[in-house]
Amino acid sequence: MGGSLVSGSAGSGAGKERYPALTGIRAFGAIAVFFAHLPLRPDWHIVINVMAFFYALSGFLIVRIYHERAQISAAWLSKYFINRFARIYPVYFLLLTVAVCLQRDLRPAVLVTNYTLTHALFYPSKIILQPSWSLTVEECFYALAPLFMILARRRGFGAALALGVGLLAAALAISELDIRFLQTPLFVFSTTFFGHVAEFLAGVWLALYVTRLERTGELRVKGGRLTLAGLIAVSVLCMAMVLIYRHPPRDAAAAIVLVNNFLIPAPIALLYCGLIREDTVLSRALSCGLARLLGRSSYSFYLLHALVIEYLGMPVLQALPQYRPAVVLGIFVVTWGLAIGLFLYYEEPMNLAIRRAAREPENPTDRLQGSHVRLNPAPPDGYS
Repeated sequence: MGGSLVSGSAGSGAGKERYPALTGIRAFGAIAVFFAHLPLRPDWHIVINVMAFFYALSGFLIVRIYHERAQISAAWLSKYFINRFARIYPVYFLLLTVAVCLQRDLRPAVLVTNYTLTHALFYPSKIILQPSWSLTVEECFYALAPLFMILARRRGFGAALALGVGLLAAALAISELDIRFLQTPLFVFSTTFFGHVAEFLAGVWLALYVTRLERTGELRVKGGRLTLAGLIAVSVLCMAMVLIYRHPPRDAAAAIVLVNNFLIPAPIALLYCGLIREDTVLSRALSCGLARLLGRSSYSFYLLHALVIEYLGMPVLQALPQYRPAVVLGIFVVTWGLAIGLFLYYEEPMNLAIRRAAREPENPTDRLQGSHVRLNPAPPDGYS
């Protein structure tokens, strides 16, 4: 799953982001995902849906960048999808191939669904690179985003919202057919774009709102009330999730879906609005050089961390269980080091090379920094 609009040198990661705090926040989302899968203690669990933060970020960035120029034409759509392919697929292809070699599962159906990123639309389904289920969610949004953007531009956000509701209703109808595709309503809400559409729509709304403010020159405001309100609202819902998991109600699944999929998107959009509009301690911390570097490399980190945990972290933990915190922190540092190298020397060069090969003029404000988070502690990245 998100990132920030940038200008400057892509290869070095230098440059001036338009929304630098949103680049930095991706790093913290990736960190949360890592410790959800390899906690410092076995009984420490993250119960909030981290991926909601990435999905809202993807909705914001895609719409903020493209919606004013979006059109249903072969020329525009080809450029748009090349951009998405160049940003997402090269790292995924590389790490998926590594995972295939390690797992040695060469069944044709498994390979086809994983390499085409359709694997997370079916249940049961073998997901070779575990975090990639969320990339299917992201890719569904990318495919439908031109429709959302054109509807929002011509008819307002309400039209985009109606499309989202219609898609969710159709997915839920299909889930009642007892087939592998969109297998059950709970599967729709936990694993597919249709169940997470509210998170993306929160980002869509924010993008339209920020665009209007930037046109009138009223984007920046003093103080930190928006950021604080967003933090408080997100914290309240996080505490609600803790209570749900500690004292499950009769229909715990419905309560989890309600909070994760429908209640938390609005507070996340409010928090992002504050980070964009206000100069606060939090926005400055998220905008520092280290946070931005980690944010730019967080997509590589997100896809890579599961392999590092499985093939390096778990064997070391089994050999040294008494040193778990030190081992976990060591694996964490190693994963970031590998991810930064992968971003600087493969992800970003491949992104630019594919765009050049497609003869797309480099437009610095038309790029997203890599990210994405989406393993289900509950998909990644959102990654754009």
